[in-house]
Amino acid sequence: MTQEGSFPKTPSCEKAGDRRANANEAVHLRLFPLARKVVRWIASLRSRRLIKVIRSAMPPLPDLFLFERYAFDPASGALELAYRYDGGGPAFTERLRFPPLTRPLSDPERAALETALRLLFLLAGVSYAKAFMPRTLACPAFPLDPVTAAFVEDVYRQGLAECAYRNGVDLDGRLVFQADALAAPPVGTPLPHLSRALVPVGGGKDSTVTLEALRGAGEDITLFALGGPNGPAAPIRATCEVAGLPLLSVQRVLSPNLAEVNHQEGAINGHIPITAIVSGAALITALVQGFANVVLSNERSASAPNVIQGGHAVNHQFSKSFAFESALNAYVTRHISPNLLYFSLLRPLSEAAIAKRFAALSRYHDVFRSCNTAFRQNESKRASSWCGACPKCRFVFLALAPFMDKDRLIRIFGANLLDDPAQTAGFAALGGLDTHKPFECVGEEDESRLLLAHLARHPAWRDSSVVHALAPRLTFGGEEAFAERFQALFTPSWSESLVPERYRSLF
Repeated sequence: MTQEGSFPKTPSCEKAGDRRANANEAVHLRLFPLARKVVRWIASLRSRRLIKVIRSAMPPLPDLFLFERYAFDPASGALELAYRYDGGGPAFTERLRFPPLTRPLSDPERAALETALRLLFLLAGVSYAKAFMPRTLACPAFPLDPVTAAFVEDVYRQGLAECAYRNGVDLDGRLVFQADALAAPPVGTPLPHLSRALVPVGGGKDSTVTLEALRGAGEDITLFALGGPNGPAAPIRATCEVAGLPLLSVQRVLSPNLAEVNHQEGAINGHIPITAIVSGAALITALVQGFANVVLSNERSASAPNVIQGGHAVNHQFSKSFAFESALNAYVTRHISPNLLYFSLLRPLSEAAIAKRFAALSRYHDVFRSCNTAFRQNESKRASSWCGACPKCRFVFLALAPFMDKDRLIRIFGANLLDDPAQTAGFAALGGLDTHKPFECVGEEDESRLLLAHLARHPAWRDSSVVHALAPRLTFGGEEAFAERFQALFTPSWSESLVPERYRSLF
């Protein structure tokens, strides 16, 4: 039976007001379809002032988002999260299933777990708040203290900055969390029995480098993955099978009506800070299963923004950035448990340094995949190979080219991406040569330029059409200056890092 305990219940959705809200939902979703098409067209032209004028002329969409309730059943590991828009907007119910508890929890553990559950409840709501980017978000499920509200609001505003930018939405006055000024923030609970490391795996090169580095250091590690109704995506499963390490996975089933809402005219579609949700689920798993460390695999380039707008950074990888990592770790140690650490082992490294390490892990080469086509929400539309035509495919190919046998790399991707003239503009974009780097999980622009310049000097790659076309634009002030900057890619940077001292010798 689901145990709600101190997890507050909310009134039934069958009340008259809620029935009326459900009846009005479709009306809100169909507001002014032609006007919203115009807005999206103007957004593609980056005409921000006109977008603002047109949006201000529209009647308001649902502008109050509510965190209604959450309920967790420790015996089954089932977690239910309920959200809705006030005033007739849509309501959502998300379900997750964690590995079940194998032992009873102590009172301190229950206190820490409840705080972690509430945090995930708040973070996961971003999938639904994104639809209309409301002005206000309120939490009737429990008193939301100002510290937690400020942390989550920052995650929403920065994590949805790209989505807002690309849809022409001005975030001024939006995504503001209502806090209860009288509510005290939770106090972290000492849990000295925690031990071992939990490593989230994404199916790409980065988490593979992390797990093998920790295994080589003799660490006791378990892998973690967040998956859909049928479990983790194929590249994640394959990576875990090759690793031969235990895996704990969490099933996340989005609210069934979210896809319909997202396809309605007027809904805002785009990127969300998914790593924040993965992290929240991993922290709960760590607490329940007794892990002391949640070890991510985010590199230093994840902190680099794609563009700066109005003095504010717009970063596709915000929830992989050091800013997010340090803020979440601080929240965890102060308000959940000082014995639970959240950090990225690869933060000091560049993408090039990680690629060099991964190139030596040959048993993973046939199963790893970073291409987004492998992780589509609609599982029936997931691809079984690299698409070879997206920014992530281009960047991974570029990063591995200096360190892998050319024929081997081409076999993995199914084509020589660097010898396809149609890809020249795409590789140029990675280096910021004509525009800002793509809104994708790719390396820094300077890093991409250095990698391309290195290949222009590499006998196996210098005659490839893309390299040959871009080489004249890759100037670094002479060979000595270039060599110095290229070598710097392989020097760890500790200025922004939470890596514990005992792990630093790995680099």
